[in-house]
Amino acid sequence: MNLAVSAGLLAVVLVWAVARPRGWSEAVAAIPAAIVAIAIGGVSWQAARAEAARLWPVLWFLAAVLVLAKLCADEGLFRTCGAWMARAAGRSLLAAVFATASLVTAALSLDATVVLLTPVVFATATRVGANPVPHVYACAHLSNTASLLLPVSNLTNLLAFTATGLSFARFTGLMFLPWLVAIAVEYLIFRRFFAAELREFRERAAESDQDVPVFALLTVGGTLAAFVVTSAIGIDPAWAATAGAMTLAVRALLRRHTTVPALFGAMSLPFLAFVLALGIVVRAVVDNGLGTALAHLIPTDTGLPSLLAIAFLAAALANLINNLPAVLVLTPLAAVLGPPALLAVLLGVNLGPNLTYPGSLATLLWRRVVHTHGTTIQLGDFTRLGLLTVPTTLAASVVALWCGLQLI
Repeated sequence: MNLAVSAGLLAVVLVWAVARPRGWSEAVAAIPAAIVAIAIGGVSWQAARAEAARLWPVLWFLAAVLVLAKLCADEGLFRTCGAWMARAAGRSLLAAVFATASLVTAALSLDATVVLLTPVVFATATRVGANPVPHVYACAHLSNTASLLLPVSNLTNLLAFTATGLSFARFTGLMFLPWLVAIAVEYLIFRRFFAAELREFRERAAESDQDVPVFALLTVGGTLAAFVVTSAIGIDPAWAATAGAMTLAVRALLRRHTTVPALFGAMSLPFLAFVLALGIVVRAVVDNGLGTALAHLIPTDTGLPSLLAIAFLAAALANLINNLPAVLVLTPLAAVLGPPALLAVLLGVNLGPNLTYPGSLATLLWRRVVHTHGTTIQLGDFTRLGLLTVPTTLAASVVALWCGLQLI
């Protein structure tokens, strides 16, 4: 009974997150669901507290990164990216978008690509006379694909990073080759899939140069360096993210470019509450039988066939119940096999969501952003593109991970 009720609560939370009636926050359904799960005994109070304690550093880090990304946008970093992409349009706007979106996703997380870069890409493509559809699709796919690189690039990475036992530098070193391979394969598929749209380019004058926001770039670079240092000496990377965000926040406040309420708004507190509540609901589902059922599907070794099986299982689960619950469910099961299995899970939950809208909250958010710019996203086109990219990039990146594990 507890399993049935917990699964029902999870379904309600995910459906609400996808639909978001009247634009209400995902937390509106998630918080009551977590309370019900505790009240019926689906998850004990002690287990709920343990889950909250486990998620707290992740939520703290995410809040700091969201503020950092918003302040970088206020400093003009994304306008500068748009100007660079416009200048590169004559050679290949798609290549420029891929490069920019990959770096933004890796350094500032997938939310920055979806919320802040996608409108810039849309405006840039329109300005230079290119069809915006391939380029905004690239933002959606790369918000997932390019989030493989750093522990801080995606919330899924953060949720599994501690369990891997890897340092920041070691994690990045092992994921670099899969990240590069996945992006390269995706780019080749995009060139073929959107061949007709890419030929529609009608070159127009690019926008004038933008002043480079040196202070913002230096702050981001310093923050990334601090991630490596703090991880190496056993300090939570959230401190580094907080320091970076506070550096830009103090500057913006002194120059009256932002306000304290705006900074709190950038933290997206309702979304953080949603993640916390979702973790508790997922814990209820796992503790009441799902974990045991999935444990039978996890291989017992980390050879190449097993890593492929783990990655494709993670991708399938991400598309069924969303990648955040998927990583919460699979992390403790894969942790038994060590870092290779956990990294394979991350390949699955990060690349898999390019197949369906509900696979990733970032993809759902991207769809809303694109709709506000008057572009219609066809479900059939999105799915066909996903059927081409997901299996191919997933298989190629797992092979790259396996090769890296033999070499590093």
